[in-house]
Amino acid sequence: MTTEAAEVRLDAANGDCFVTGALDFANVPSLPLAVPGDGEVTVDLSGVGRVDSAGVALLLEWVREARAHGRALVFRGMPAQLLAIARVSGVDTILPLDDR
Repeated sequence: MTTEAAEVRLDAANGDCFVTGALDFANVPSLPLAVPGDGEVTVDLSGVGRVDSAGVALLLEWVREARAHGRALVFRGMPAQLLAIARVSGVDTILPLDDR
């Protein structure tokens, strides 16, 4: 089975990140989130297609890493499937969501 590639792109103008592609077991190991600077980081997930529980684990890792570095992290445009997996896993309240 072939999976679509995933990518994390940084908008240098405002520091926002845009995630596209599949957040699944095949792609998650290759998706670090390294954002220079200080302050809040917004991660736009509206370009995410296929997801599985590895995608949820990745978002939780990004939250942990951001907090460890004194940064705030907000997820925007979370796909319904990703949110459903987070809810079933009982971690949806841990993920900081921006409903815009």
